[in-house]
Amino acid sequence: MGYAIGVDVGGTFTDVVLRAPAGEITVAKRLSTHDDPIAGIATGVTQVLGDLDPALVTQVVHATTLATNAVLERKGVRVAYVTTRGFRSVIPLGRYARVEEDRYDLRFTPPPPPVDPADCFEVAERVSARGEVLEPLDLDSVRRAAAEIGRRGIESAAVCLLHSYANPAHEQAVAAILRETVGNVVASSEVWPEIREYERATTTIMSAYIGPLMASYLTRLRARLAELGISAPVHVMESGGGVISAELAARRAVSTIESGPAAGVLAAAATGHPDVISFDMGGTTAKACVVRGGSPEITHEFHVGGKGSFGGRRAGTGVPIKTPAIDLAEVGAGGGSIAWLDGAGALRVGPHSAGSSPGPACYGLGGSEPTVTDANLVLGYLSSASIPLTAALADKALDRLAGPLGVTRAEAAHAVHEIVSASMASAVHVVTVQRGIDPRGFVLVAFGGAGPMHAAGVAGRFGISRVIVPPHCGVASAAGLLTGNLSTERVLSRLGVPDPAEIFDALAAEAAADLGVPGGEVSRSVDMRFKGQSHDLTVPWSESHDELASRFFAKYRQVYGIAQQGEIEIVSYRVRLTLPPANPIAAPADGPAPGAGAARTGTAEPGARRTAAGRPAYFPETGGYTDVPVLTREGLNSLDGPAIIEDPEATIVVPPGWSAAVDGTLAVRLERR
Repeated sequence: MGYAIGVDVGGTFTDVVLRAPAGEITVAKRLSTHDDPIAGIATGVTQVLGDLDPALVTQVVHATTLATNAVLERKGVRVAYVTTRGFRSVIPLGRYARVEEDRYDLRFTPPPPPVDPADCFEVAERVSARGEVLEPLDLDSVRRAAAEIGRRGIESAAVCLLHSYANPAHEQAVAAILRETVGNVVASSEVWPEIREYERATTTIMSAYIGPLMASYLTRLRARLAELGISAPVHVMESGGGVISAELAARRAVSTIESGPAAGVLAAAATGHPDVISFDMGGTTAKACVVRGGSPEITHEFHVGGKGSFGGRRAGTGVPIKTPAIDLAEVGAGGGSIAWLDGAGALRVGPHSAGSSPGPACYGLGGSEPTVTDANLVLGYLSSASIPLTAALADKALDRLAGPLGVTRAEAAHAVHEIVSASMASAVHVVTVQRGIDPRGFVLVAFGGAGPMHAAGVAGRFGISRVIVPPHCGVASAAGLLTGNLSTERVLSRLGVPDPAEIFDALAAEAAADLGVPGGEVSRSVDMRFKGQSHDLTVPWSESHDELASRFFAKYRQVYGIAQQGEIEIVSYRVRLTLPPANPIAAPADGPAPGAGAARTGTAEPGARRTAAGRPAYFPETGGYTDVPVLTREGLNSLDGPAIIEDPEATIVVPPGWSAAVDGTLAVRLERR
């Protein structure tokens, strides 16, 4: 057993966590360096290492927004798309839904396709949905396409032939010829051999689009860590909550698009409560996810950059990705979200963010726009305990809103606080009420640098009476990275298979080859549907047909709200291979639970129970500014709000009507009185 490092690069902050073999945690929170994210990582890693010998580090787990940003900002590499003759227009035509304000735009222009229509190529071949060869592959057509791709200087190609999931032979032959002239070739049968050619094609294209960027980034990251003396293997969190090697992440980059949010949900699930709502608010976004029975909800298709309502994403918008991902809602609401007045003079907050550069006005880095962080500083919720903040700059920024609105500075700041809380509550609404789930029986687990300040307010909107703020809440996503196991998933679409055991065994062997380690725990599931329907649901596998049908009927009722029975069929087979932790925690004989040990930061140890005599904080329930106690969680037993609890990386606001207590793991529990 050695030391493990978790690194989460967000839009505003880069969080680094060092976990000792016995579970003690050391944390660092640095402003993200967007021009070179590795520079911020290196600074944070150096800070948590201190005097520790870097050779003692045996694992580095990373969550990054690199893939997401490359897709959203369209900064990937140029890709050529190769498909079956007659289907080259599938990608240029796309699948666009006019939602939200686009419904009323008479000049609506669909977003550009992920591949330029001129870079879409066809080859002569045809395979049926059962895998029979209807038209042999014309190798000359492949060579002509390869020559033209090479002539254009395109260095990445995505190959997605019709029904290649049923028979990959033609696609493998096409990929082999393309690799003679193209540096990076991704075949759909290697990435995600699943039914539905459009989603399979976009998934393959995105993997080719961001794969070279991911490979280059991870190579540079490993080199920089080696310069610091760390030779441990680098792993990357995948969207479904598993951990994969850097090599596999480079080959299957599309599986890392939701890596950061996934890590945060794992941290919420690790609190030990079976039914929780994960609420993560950072500097740029806020995310919500439901965890039931200790496991987060998993979706096998999500949309990157799509539009929707309040954190939900509508099919037909954005780029569909067919890969397992923790099912969450995300809104552009964070500490750096900018407050502004629209054309009618109404106050809005977000989705634009000040990020880490220039950052909120109170950071003193050149920002002047009023942000949520500035508002919280004006309200007295924040102090300069861990990050230097300039109150005068925040006052000046909020005055820019207060004047036009005709209210006081404090009233403007509180309006910003309330609006962003309502925006974040909408994400909780999407994953609970909108899906027929009553949130009142759940515990809200709040984390992220800004989440604990807004948690009680968000919980109160849904009648949730308990909020838990785990230790190291400000860097919970980085800590959650260290709870994930090395795992990967494989899928294959097949209709009418007489012996599923052969498919499951083959998928398990492929998954073991991905991880490079034999053995591990294998979980099996299948995608099923009623015969005649086009969409399917994923249920755990059972050898018993009656039990399998019962599970599908129950899942159908849970998702659609109606009881339905009928003839069913299996569409796809799934295998997830999970290895035991490579760096297990040695729990101490006595004391707090593993991972809940005292934290040390790169600046100073946490202070005494009361950090100050108190300070004024704004609460409308008390008539405005009220002197409230300011404490740390160390030594705290219980108290009634209003109060403020300060961590080295986050601040917990206990509003009037709520009480706070600390348990044996140093988690703060807020209860609504």
